[in-house]
Amino acid sequence: MPVPQIDAVVFDVLGTLVDEPAGLRAGIRALDPSLDDTRVEKLLSLWQRHIEREQQSILDGDRPYLPSEALDLEAARLVADAAGTSDPNAVAALALSGRRLPPWHDTVSGLARIAAGLPLIGLSNASRTALLGLNAHAGLRWHQALSAEDARTYKPDPAVYRLAVTVSGRPPERLLMVAAHAWDLRGAQSLGLRTAYVARPVGDPPASTDRFDLYADDLTDLADQLDRAQG
Repeated sequence: MPVPQIDAVVFDVLGTLVDEPAGLRAGIRALDPSLDDTRVEKLLSLWQRHIEREQQSILDGDRPYLPSEALDLEAARLVADAAGTSDPNAVAALALSGRRLPPWHDTVSGLARIAAGLPLIGLSNASRTALLGLNAHAGLRWHQALSAEDARTYKPDPAVYRLAVTVSGRPPERLLMVAAHAWDLRGAQSLGLRTAYVARPVGDPPASTDRFDLYADDLTDLADQLDRAQG
């Protein structure tokens, strides 16, 4: 498939550039080191279901907008309660685990390669404050980092992708949205952005009906494809 002509690359962050489940697992284990792996996975699932449900509730208009750190605190309280922990300091520490997410092995080098030829825009459902901490912890390199908080909604609402279009000053079809989540890329397509799926163990794989512009095994593969397109 030919590589589209693009002027900037827009990256999802959670799951695409950082291993979100790994960071949350570490936070849950710190909450109670006696938890076995099975229990940790159940608590992780509890966290993830809460975030997904509440973000969808906000998208549906059933709940007023709250930034990601407020939802993380709710999730941390649920997990701590299920683990039998009531220490408020432990709950607060767990809530911050979403900002201490490890990058994938190819993330930092891949971003550096792509940034040498194209502007990079981070576009995350994480709040501005959470995104700052997350970027610093994982060593992510951007020319611009944008939070869904600025649109007071969450991806895949088109208003979030519009933030990147506005900041870039370019038409949507000249931007390439990169994500490990098919649902995220579908949202970007709804506004006219080009799309690139990057495979990750924790992503949302494409359906048979999805048609994205690029498919990459990792960021190294994506950088190779973009290098060839740029000549």
